[in-house]
Amino acid sequence: MSNQLEHGPVRTTRAEALLASVGERGVLRSFYDEDVGSDLMQDADGISEAQEMAARIRPASGPVLELAAGTGRLTFPFLTLGFEVTALELSTTMVASLRRQLEDEPADLRGRCTVVQGDMSAFALDQRFGSVVISYGSISLLDDAGRRGLYASVREHLEPGGQFLISMANAGRSESLERDQELSGRSGRRYVLHVRRSPAEAIQDITVYPADDTSDPFVVCTSRLRLLESNQVVRELEQAGFDVMEPASFRSAGGSGRHDALLLEASLRGDPS
Repeated sequence: MSNQLEHGPVRTTRAEALLASVGERGVLRSFYDEDVGSDLMQDADGISEAQEMAARIRPASGPVLELAAGTGRLTFPFLTLGFEVTALELSTTMVASLRRQLEDEPADLRGRCTVVQGDMSAFALDQRFGSVVISYGSISLLDDAGRRGLYASVREHLEPGGQFLISMANAGRSESLERDQELSGRSGRRYVLHVRRSPAEAIQDITVYPADDTSDPFVVCTSRLRLLESNQVVRELEQAGFDVMEPASFRSAGGSGRHDALLLEASLRGDPS
């Protein structure tokens, strides 16, 4: 995410076409600088993923550090499960949204969450953690240098015997894809989600825009994911000084009955676990 926030919104092919068609009404934004993410997030989105991770977290391992927390997709399920969570997120908009949502929660739950604005590829907190987690798709926002920074930062923040848990797509070798899907947000607003996947470029572009083509302003939100295979991430983790267990598959909230996600569990090499 850090790369996209630093360099501005991605001008996807679909975004270019939309902006050309709507003229002066068109506004291009990063998906992470708008409230679209929190509007589209469903209450159950992160539950299965948090449960998979929680089942691997050792009892009494202390607070969980969640990286790229966004608007709380994993944060709230972890808090509901009784964990103490430090939620790190770079986007000012998403940090504000997460804090607003926490204000509506019971005092006990609020008291177990610390929200920190920071970059998952380069962070320094005055604390170590028994578990560091990063949710489905978030690692794919980082380029090669960003992932190296992520691994180095995690190394500096893991307790001895601690676990680094990463979930990612279980897609195997990706095929080219282009599709539209209409979605309804919590606000009742309707959106179109456009996905373009290009294995040749090793990217997946996301474009979200109003279903009502008369909207003014017509805000187009974009994001770009790197297409990463699990064996590449495992290899990078090992090169960064981690031992990695055999990846475990599970079904994400949108998995339609199939195991469409993988969970990687890593620990510092030489840790007695």
